[in-house]
Amino acid sequence: MEFNNTQAIYLQIADYVCDRVQLRQWLPDAKVPSVRDLAVTLEVNPNTVMRSYEHLQQQGVIYTRRGMGYFVSEDAVKKIAALRREQFLQEELPQFFRKMYLLGFELDELKTRYEKYKQQHAKSIH
Repeated sequence: MEFNNTQAIYLQIADYVCDRVQLRQWLPDAKVPSVRDLAVTLEVNPNTVMRSYEHLQQQGVIYTRRGMGYFVSEDAVKKIAALRREQFLQEELPQFFRKMYLLGFELDELKTRYEKYKQQHAKSIH
């Protein structure tokens, strides 16, 4: 995994975990890799992975079973979608609207392009 400098590494690892869950690579109630195993895989300090797991646990995405490790929550996919949707609305959409305004785009043009995008990518996203 290549990390960027614009976001804390533990949050990038949390996004990595969330991607696996949303892509159904890690299913509800399935055990996620141990802190140590994920740290080795991603070539990071285990404390960083631990911080990611604690963050995801606070968000309700994963949970622990004492002595057994971390597991994907039953409703993790819905929680991740809600969290990412809110993040998009708060952080990315205002920037997008600003660019739209500066470039003179109208909603009708974007709606047409979005509908075309959905048709072309509907199968590849799922």
